Amino acid sequence: MFNLKKQLLLTEKGYSDLKKAISACTLTNLSLMLPFGITIQIFAELLKPLMGEDISWTKMWIFFGVGIIAAVLVFFANKNDYKKSYVASYMESEVTRIRVAEHIRKLPMSFFNSKNLSEITTNIMGDCTTIEHVLSHIIPQLIANAISLTIICLMLAIFDWRLALTTFCTVPIAFLIIVLSRRIQEKFSEEHVESKLRASDQVQEYLEGIKVIKACGLDGAKFSALDKAFRLMRQMAIKLEFGAGIFVTGAQIILQAGIGLTVFLGTYLLTGGKIELIPLLMFFLIVVRIYGPIITELTLLPELLYLQTSTRRMRTLFTTPIMEGDTQKEIKDYNIDFKNVSFSYSGKLSNRDTVIKDLSISIPADSITALVGPSGSGKSTLTRLIARFWDVKKGAVKIGGIDVRTMEPEHLMSYMSFVFQDVVLFNDTIYNNIKIGKMDATEEEVMAAAKAACCDEFVSSLPAGYQTVLGENGSTLSGGERQRISIARALLKNAPIVLLDEATASLDPENEVFIQQAISKLIAGKTVIVIAHRLRTVVGADKIIVLDKGMVVEEGTHDELVQRKGLYEKLYSIQQESLGWSV
Repeated sequence: MFNLKKQLLLTEKGYSDLKKAISACTLTNLSLMLPFGITIQIFAELLKPLMGEDISWTKMWIFFGVGIIAAVLVFFANKNDYKKSYVASYMESEVTRIRVAEHIRKLPMSFFNSKNLSEITTNIMGDCTTIEHVLSHIIPQLIANAISLTIICLMLAIFDWRLALTTFCTVPIAFLIIVLSRRIQEKFSEEHVESKLRASDQVQEYLEGIKVIKACGLDGAKFSALDKAFRLMRQMAIKLEFGAGIFVTGAQIILQAGIGLTVFLGTYLLTGGKIELIPLLMFFLIVVRIYGPIITELTLLPELLYLQTSTRRMRTLFTTPIMEGDTQKEIKDYNIDFKNVSFSYSGKLSNRDTVIKDLSISIPADSITALVGPSGSGKSTLTRLIARFWDVKKGAVKIGGIDVRTMEPEHLMSYMSFVFQDVVLFNDTIYNNIKIGKMDATEEEVMAAAKAACCDEFVSSLPAGYQTVLGENGSTLSGGERQRISIARALLKNAPIVLLDEATASLDPENEVFIQQAISKLIAGKTVIVIAHRLRTVVGADKIIVLDKGMVVEEGTHDELVQRKGLYEKLYSIQQESLGWSV
């Protein structure tokens, strides 16, 4: 049972519920023997005329009454079985999904670099569903049937041990066939799971790139990758079902051979005068009745083997270390320091992989610091290291003298607000999308933040105002409108450190004016880090740090850097010249 707890990733309550489910299923199985026993007694009474005796109708009425009581007991046993097996397993599945989601939330971003979205989605939905199904439909019934069969076998042995042994001798052989095929079925299961993940990847890629696919005429048969993925998934599904079917069918044939053996031996004993007719009929009825649930379990047993693939991936997920830290440390000064920091997304500090190379900079508190430089110079990486999306491989990032690696990520995040170029909105109301910035905010606070972010201008034109439900990722809004909602979130959070990553890079001039007005309110009195490609937007920054190939090449104000005639001046001059370009 300990292994079951580990294999099924059960909580203490889930493990306790599983034991209760097994007991309930065993009780149900045994309760079903009551109607069977009554049926045997009725048969014995009806066969009395063949032996020259009269039928006792008093007994028949008693059997009828007892049968009604037995039916009621079976009903309540089944009701209890359903509650303990199915309802409890669904509740445990809900807990497991939440555990997976909570664990994923605490994982470092490096984990998501090595995993794709479809695999994580499969962990939360597909794998949990597999565990739920096995927990509700297979494990309790399988163990309960084993217990019930053992009890029934012992009871039948009291009447005749030879027939009891014949009835059940094929059961272990049938299960042994399934167990011995384990390696083959696990191999088929892994191939099937891999094909499903590949198909999910292709579906996701197809949906995300649908605009490009349509624009380039790649839809239909021309998008062969999706078609190949589906064909492979179908092929692996057939292979899995066929492989499992061979062993299951073979086990069922062996199992039902017990019927013939029981009939043969029973007839032999009856003709030899070694058994009476009534006990023989009882065994004949049992052998037909008892094999039904076993055949069902043999059919479902391959799913127990399939479960190994799902739980193996789930265990890998749960054993991935989460980002931990102190939740009590308080940051009082908001100056940010990078001390000899080196970092690579691959985790290897080689010349080819290193994104940040032995970098040391200081970002003063209560000021605006701009990070500029060519694409790929490491600007966005620095902001993500400040927020501890990743941990540095060498050196340290400190805020107010506190190493960010010593702080719990969510606690650290409470000191920061983000405005990214790519805004993420949820399929919810505009009001709730803003309130994400501070979940305990009052309606007055939410509305004040929305007005400060210049959201009123477009929200007032919507039919339901702030209760308008957005499409997926805010698809019903323009880029500027989505950006203003993002700024409203940051305003509502009112964190002392603000990270702006290309917040106005892809906006039209009209929207850029609105965004700049909103940002000016957001950054007032804060420690601000701005990433910008359009250098004219950061000429007023208190400090400009110029990066190139993961290293600092220049620092200073706009005027100081222009006078030095270095990389900044070169980039600024090129952009000024490009302003006069036209078609």
